Amino acid sequence: MTSTNKSKLSQTLFGSRFSALFSVLSLYLVLSFILRIAFLLVSHSDADLNFLYIARAFFTGFLFDLCSGLLFLFLYGLYLWVLPRKLIGSLFDKCFTYFYITLILIIIYFSLLAEIPFWDEFGVRFNFIAVDYLIYTYEVVENINQSYPLPLIIAVLIGLIVITFYILKKKKVFSNTFNSKITFNKRTFYAIPTLGIAVFLGLVLKNKQADFSNNLVMNEVGKNGAFAFISAFKSNELDYLTFYPTRPEREAYQTLKGNLIQNNQTYATSNWDNISRNTRGDSLQQTPNIILIVIESFSADFLAEFGNKSNITPNYDKLANESIFLTNLYATGTRTVRGMEALTLSVPPTPGNSIVRRENNQNLFSAATVIKSKQYHPYFIYGGDGYFDNMNTFFGGQGFDIVDRYRGNPLSDHIKTERFPIQNNEVSFENAWGICDEDIYKQSIKYADKNDQLKKPFFQFVMTTSNHKPYTFPAGKIDLPQGERDAAVKYTDYALGKFINDAKKKPWFKNTVFVIVADHCASSAGKWEINIAKHHIPAIIYNLNQKPEKIDRLMSQIDVMPTLFGYLNWDYKTSLYGKDINQTEVGKERAFIGNYRTLGILKGNVFTQIDDRKRIKQFEVSGEDKSLKELTTSNNPLINETISYYQIASERFKNGKMKAQ
Repeated sequence: MTSTNKSKLSQTLFGSRFSALFSVLSLYLVLSFILRIAFLLVSHSDADLNFLYIARAFFTGFLFDLCSGLLFLFLYGLYLWVLPRKLIGSLFDKCFTYFYITLILIIIYFSLLAEIPFWDEFGVRFNFIAVDYLIYTYEVVENINQSYPLPLIIAVLIGLIVITFYILKKKKVFSNTFNSKITFNKRTFYAIPTLGIAVFLGLVLKNKQADFSNNLVMNEVGKNGAFAFISAFKSNELDYLTFYPTRPEREAYQTLKGNLIQNNQTYATSNWDNISRNTRGDSLQQTPNIILIVIESFSADFLAEFGNKSNITPNYDKLANESIFLTNLYATGTRTVRGMEALTLSVPPTPGNSIVRRENNQNLFSAATVIKSKQYHPYFIYGGDGYFDNMNTFFGGQGFDIVDRYRGNPLSDHIKTERFPIQNNEVSFENAWGICDEDIYKQSIKYADKNDQLKKPFFQFVMTTSNHKPYTFPAGKIDLPQGERDAAVKYTDYALGKFINDAKKKPWFKNTVFVIVADHCASSAGKWEINIAKHHIPAIIYNLNQKPEKIDRLMSQIDVMPTLFGYLNWDYKTSLYGKDINQTEVGKERAFIGNYRTLGILKGNVFTQIDDRKRIKQFEVSGEDKSLKELTTSNNPLINETISYYQIASERFKNGKMKAQ
C-alpha cells in the first residue's frame, strides 16, 4: 500500500463520524501490544522463545485485543450508526460521547493496570481468582489499599484519562466526530463491518484457543485480560462429562475402586458404584484432641529441610524434627479453598470452582464425618469473616461451629451450628484478610480451654492469614521489615512457635495432636500449565507420642487426614478418596494436582494431565524443579486411572452421592 493510500485510509477512518471510536480502539490495541511485550520480557526465563510460538501468541493476542476493544465500543458504534443526522454535534451527542468515552477509558486503563500486579503474583492473565475477588469487595479493596498506594493509583488513572482527552482533542478527533454529518448510508459503510467483526470474533473466539503449547507463559501472553476475565466468569463450574475425556461409568468405577482400597480396608458392599470402605484399626485406638493448623501460602522451599538458607522458619524446622514429617506432599491446587477442600473432603480437585464455593455442599462425607463419629466437637477458626469464599456455609454445613471476625454477613438460615464472633478487644492487629496469627492462635486456646472444661474431645480447623499480601503484622516481633514475603513467613513461624509454647502450659496439651500443613504454595507461576514444584508443601503431625519420622513417599494433600486416622488406629467407615500412606502399597502412591481447568495425577515420574478440551497429555517428570517433557508413547493404565478419579469424583458430587448417609 502506497503512502498516499495509507493517508486516504487514515483520513477515511479517523476523519469521519467514527473518529473517536477508531481512535480509542487503536489506543487499546497499542497499549495491549505493549503490555504483551512487557509480560513476555518479565517472564522470559520461563517462556519458550520459539519464533513460531511468539508469532502465534502475538497473532492470537491481537485477535483477542481486537475483539475486546470492539465489544467495549459496541454500544457506541450502534449509537453512531443510528443517531439521526440532525442530532450529530448537538449537546446531547457531545454529552453522550464524552460520557461513554470516559467510561470506556476508565475500564481500559483500570483493566490494563490491574493486570500488572495480577501477573506479578500469579504469572497469568485474569482467571477465576480475579472473578472471585470481584465478589468479595471488602477483602479485595482493603488488600489493594494496604498493598498499594491507592491515592496514587487513582491519581494516575485520572491523569491518563485527562491526557488521553487532551491528545484526542488536539488531534481533532472530537471535532471530526461532531462535524462529520454523513448520511445513514455512509455510516452504515463504517458500522456494519465494525459491528460485524465484533459479533463474529465474540462468537468464534474462545479463551482456551490461546492454549496452543505446553508453555504456560506463551499461552498466557497470547490472551487478553478482559476477555480471559469474562471467560473465567462463564466457566466457574465446568461439567466434567461435557468438557473432559471420559470412560464408561462401570469401567471408571472398577479402576477407581481398585486404586482406593488400602491394606486394612474392605468394601462395605458389593455394589459397583459404592466406594464406602470399612477401615480396621486395632485395640489401641486413641482419641486425642486434634488441632489442624492450615498455614496460608506456606511453600516447602521456605524450610531449611528443602534448602532454604534464610532461617525464616526456625520454629517449624524444630517442630518437624520432633514430628512425623511428610516431606513429599503436594497441594491439590493454588487457592485456600482448594486446600480446605482437600483437607476436609479428601477429594481430588474437580473442574471449575472448589466444592467449598459451590451450592448444595452441605452434609458431605468428610473428615469431619469420621471425627464426629468419635464424639469430637468440631470448630472452624478463621481470622477474617468466613463469608469470604463461602467458608462459613461450607464448614457450618459439615457441622463445624464457626469462630470468625463477623463483619455484618450473617450465616445462612440452613446452618444450624453456632457462630462465635471474635470481639474487637480480642484483636491486637488486623489487616484486610483478618486478624494476625498470634490473635487467631489465642482463639484456638480459648476454645480448647472451653472444651477441656467440658471433658469433651475437640477438633479445630485453624486457618491463618498473616502470610498473605500485604504481608503486615504486629511491629517488634521479628527482625525483618513488613511488606515482604520473607518477613510474613518469619512472623507466621514466630506466631506458630509462640502458640506451641503457650499450648504446652495447658492441661490439655499432652492429649492433643497438632497437624500443621499449608493450604497451597506461595506462587504457582512457571513454565507449564501445572508447575508441580509449585505445589510442594510441608506437613507435620506433632505431639503424637510416637518416635519422630520422615516420610518421603509421594503423598497428596487429600491423604493427610486419613494418614492421621491411621496413626490413631481408628476403626471407621470411609468414602474419602484419600489414603493412609502407611497402609498404601508401595508403587500406588500418587498426588492429585490441578487448577480450575487442567487436572492431573503425578505417579512415579509420570504426570498425566487432562483438560477441558478433552486433551490427554503425559509428561516425564525430572529434576528438583520437576521439569516436564512430553511423552510420545502413552501409558494407558495411568490415563485410565486419571480419568476415573476425576470423572467419578465430579459426578458423585454433582449427583449427590458425596452426601453423608
